[in-house]
Amino acid sequence: MTTVAFFNNKGGVGKTSLVYHLAWMFADIGKNVIAADLDPQANLTAMFIDDDGIERLWNDDNGATIYHALTPLLNGTGDISAPNPHQPTPGLSLITGDLRLSAAEDDLSSQWPLCLSSNERAFRVISAFGRVLGMAAEAADSSLVLVDVGPNLGALNRSALVAADYVVVPLAPDPYSLQGLRNLGPTLTRWRSEWRQRLDNDPPSDLVMPDGRMEPLGYVVMQHAMRLDRPVQAYARWMERIPRVYAETVAQTDASPAFDTDDDINCLGTLKHFRSLMPYAQDARKPMFKLTAADGAVGGRVKAVRGCYDEFYDLAQVIADRARFDLHPR
Repeated sequence: MTTVAFFNNKGGVGKTSLVYHLAWMFADIGKNVIAADLDPQANLTAMFIDDDGIERLWNDDNGATIYHALTPLLNGTGDISAPNPHQPTPGLSLITGDLRLSAAEDDLSSQWPLCLSSNERAFRVISAFGRVLGMAAEAADSSLVLVDVGPNLGALNRSALVAADYVVVPLAPDPYSLQGLRNLGPTLTRWRSEWRQRLDNDPPSDLVMPDGRMEPLGYVVMQHAMRLDRPVQAYARWMERIPRVYAETVAQTDASPAFDTDDDINCLGTLKHFRSLMPYAQDARKPMFKLTAADGAVGGRVKAVRGCYDEFYDLAQVIADRARFDLHPR
């Protein structure tokens, strides 16, 4: 199983939309994929399921959200339970999010240091996300998990990232994303090192512990619509800074960084904003590249739909190559 987390300390860069569209794309080209909403805001879930459906999930005592899967462990009545993912299309399963997941933050924070004392419950709590993802992947016969997490450096995200083999960083060409990189790089390095220390302290032999690789896979530049107070020259200036900041703070490589994103090996892709398509995709509750004339994709939008498909297809191929997993049909 390959787990790829999409993470940036800066919110509002299109991270959730990126996970959503890539999950659909991988399913479309024949890869069984799990999309896991580990952000307490549950925005990824809201892209898949309408408000009434989400309310039913949250109000169901036997519900299928990530919070329900963790409840026995958090309440001290048992271990994690098997998730029951939502399946929007063949080959794609969603581990649905839940606002109540934020209630786990304190427990995840307090159990982290206890792993150094070989505390069994501490290891069970910190490894819970990884084990839930593993159970879901096994049930769905999936070897790929895409994880959406919130834009912060708290205990919940630390435990979510421990479950990740790779980390993709979505960016916008602005100073906020660059500062997010400066925060993110050292934090990933520290979390990786601290988890390795904990794995040396005799975790329970009956548990499958995540490796906590958190290997930086690269970044994706999300080009949002130009704002009137930020002319094109300003965007170009921030774009030029991305390769160096990423190389120094996240990749932590000695190689000379590229002068622009087009030549940067760490750049997985640059996506257009496709602002004309998103409202129709939200109404149809489907990815932008699957819109049809019945959804309102007529005229110039037909070309935009094709362009959107090509960009996400290319990005999916790059991610598969970098993360070294195959895209053989189901």
